[in-house]
Amino acid sequence: MKASDFLDAVIGSGLDFFTGVPDSLLKRLCTCITAQLNPEQHLIAANEGNALALAAGYYLATGRPGVVYMQNSGLGNIVNPLLSLTDEAVYRIPALLVIGWRGEPGVHDEPQHITQGRLTLPLLETMGIPYAVLENLEHVSTACKTVYETGLPYALVVRKGTFEYDGMKLPVSGELSALARETAIHEVLTLIGERDIVVSTTGMISREVYEGRVSHERDFLTVGSMGHASSIALGIALAQPRRRVVCLDGDGAVLMHMGALPILAAQAAPNLRHIVLNNAAHDSVGGQPTVMNRVDLPAIAQACGYAAAYSVDSIDGLRNVWADFLQTSGTSMLEIRVHRGARPDLGRPKETPQENKQIFMKFIQ
Repeated sequence: MKASDFLDAVIGSGLDFFTGVPDSLLKRLCTCITAQLNPEQHLIAANEGNALALAAGYYLATGRPGVVYMQNSGLGNIVNPLLSLTDEAVYRIPALLVIGWRGEPGVHDEPQHITQGRLTLPLLETMGIPYAVLENLEHVSTACKTVYETGLPYALVVRKGTFEYDGMKLPVSGELSALARETAIHEVLTLIGERDIVVSTTGMISREVYEGRVSHERDFLTVGSMGHASSIALGIALAQPRRRVVCLDGDGAVLMHMGALPILAAQAAPNLRHIVLNNAAHDSVGGQPTVMNRVDLPAIAQACGYAAAYSVDSIDGLRNVWADFLQTSGTSMLEIRVHRGARPDLGRPKETPQENKQIFMKFIQ
């Protein structure tokens, strides 16, 4: 299906506000939406629950339902507002949900998507959300009609390869740095100590950490749970106060659950170091922009209570602040500004998540 045809069908049905979190299965649709709609019609949200709330607000102001797109992993973030805000027993607010079906049964995918994929349709059924697996424009018309007639959410579940888009690619402008993320990661892995523990966030960052090491017993490669790597790192740091824990995070992940920052800061764990690799993009799912090019992340960290926060955009800058970054008495943050993109031959971990867990636990215990 052409993404532009889908978009025309939805807008033609009266749904003209789009929001969500980018997904690799929806990247052609997301690119089409970004290229063809005005900023007032499209807003990339911090997380999926945030997106549904935005759509609800738009409906309350206009009487027109919003469109909320997401990967099926985002159902975990959207369950609460679906059941306590838009549900027919509460405010009864309509919305069209467009859900990328990672881990569809019978389709090979990464381990973190298998259970989510198997439970995607049963979860929608349990919540009472009617749905269709998108196959043609008739499904789009039926979905939009149902949203208006029932005044409730309706979901279109999208299989891998559903959308095609031959339009313009999103322009890559306003790069935060000339520094490649993988280069920055390899430098950090060189600078940390032999007993230091690394917790890396999901997506390209964990894959680049994996490529940068011969042995991985010191690394917890978070393959899912976007936005939670820093809290995993805090839990380890509190339980292992004599070991330094370095969290390698991403700007999209930090944005998704920014509420974790005051909690990390309040614990003041002197052995926790929080590094955020910021390229102002959801790089692992198509390069859609975040708002982190307009955010003073070190200022936010310090306002949350971090003992210190630094920002660099080069290897020389990284080396110059490294000693101060490590010596801070409490939890500290280092933002490393990098450019978007990854090399096309970037590998993936050969070990299973459980194998990674076992060798990691053996190392730290």
